Amino acid sequence: MNLPGGFQFSQYKLQDFADCRRRFLLRHVWQLSWPAVESEPIHEHERYLQQGADFHRLAQQLFLGLPVERLAASISDPQLTEWWENFLPLAGELIEAQQSSGWKLYSETSLSAPLGGLRIVAKYDLVAGAPGKLLIYDWKTSRAKPKRQWLEKRLQTRVYPYLLACAGHQLNEGQPVQAEQIEMVYWFASHPDQIIRLPYSSADFQADEAYLTGLVETIQRLEESEFSLTSDEKRCAYCTYRSLCSRGIAAGSLPDLLDEVHDGGGFSLDFEQIVEIEF
Repeated sequence: MNLPGGFQFSQYKLQDFADCRRRFLLRHVWQLSWPAVESEPIHEHERYLQQGADFHRLAQQLFLGLPVERLAASISDPQLTEWWENFLPLAGELIEAQQSSGWKLYSETSLSAPLGGLRIVAKYDLVAGAPGKLLIYDWKTSRAKPKRQWLEKRLQTRVYPYLLACAGHQLNEGQPVQAEQIEMVYWFASHPDQIIRLPYSSADFQADEAYLTGLVETIQRLEESEFSLTSDEKRCAYCTYRSLCSRGIAAGSLPDLLDEVHDGGGFSLDFEQIVEIEF
């Protein structure tokens, strides 16, 4: 496989490969745009994307020091207002810890490290440097809260702590980061009191390194003809390439997709990746 020049891996790209090898080939290697929507109704889908993007932008601006009142005055969407009000207590605690206890807050920060002869990259919503700890905060704006077991299987949950252990010295005053110092924290805008915390360990790091290296080596080893379609055809209803792959024409229902996530389904939700930089 000849990957495009300057190609770098991310959790989004690796998740595509894990979900459907053909989608990875079409989207990230051939970089093929296909005129199809991911879910219906299309206006609701687009509104979903925009709300998520707006929330992440507001969170970033808050941690950059913009006044809360000014940011609140810029919000006109009722759903976004609700998320913002849900977010302020947690954000206030983090900012207070920064001011009183010397916590370091790194909002929308990016890290990269070598992997399998190439590089892997990630953009974090927030990394909080507390005494002896590095906390990875990820804001989720999905209406349905996924189950812990579903999150544990996602590539984001493996890539983010792994990469922080590899390259986190940049956020740790030049000191190496031990895996046991890292914790992944998922915060849900529609369920602010149901935070999911996933501690990390040296055993997790070793397992993730082997798994991620294996994925990258497999991708580089395969011929284009070996990038097969997913065997789970339910995924195809929410993929823009479904008609190209002769897997249907009509887009799947957004409400049905949300139900799948709530029930622990395995679909890759592009609207949860909207703030990831495409490197």
